[in-house]
Amino acid sequence: MKILRFEDLEAWKEARKLTNSLYDITRDKAFDADWDLRRQIRKAAVSVVANIAEGFDSGSDPEFSRFLRIARRSTSEIQSTCTFRQIRNS
Repeated sequence: MKILRFEDLEAWKEARKLTNSLYDITRDKAFDADWDLRRQIRKAAVSVVANIAEGFDSGSDPEFSRFLRIARRSTSEIQSTCTFRQIRNS
């Protein structure tokens, strides 16, 4: 089956779930005092979704691969930021 829209990509669907979850998590009162960290996590999550979509619409496999690597780096940024918060709050 040929995928014609980025919205049909499983990676995009999972990234959207991740973004929604992170928005929910960062609404917690614990983030009220650290709005910069909240903003950084949210921006990185949106970047994952956006890069998957942009790469899909680039029209070439090499470009799509490049955007997927960028999306993966944004997930690493989220992981690092969340780890930093855990270390800071322990």
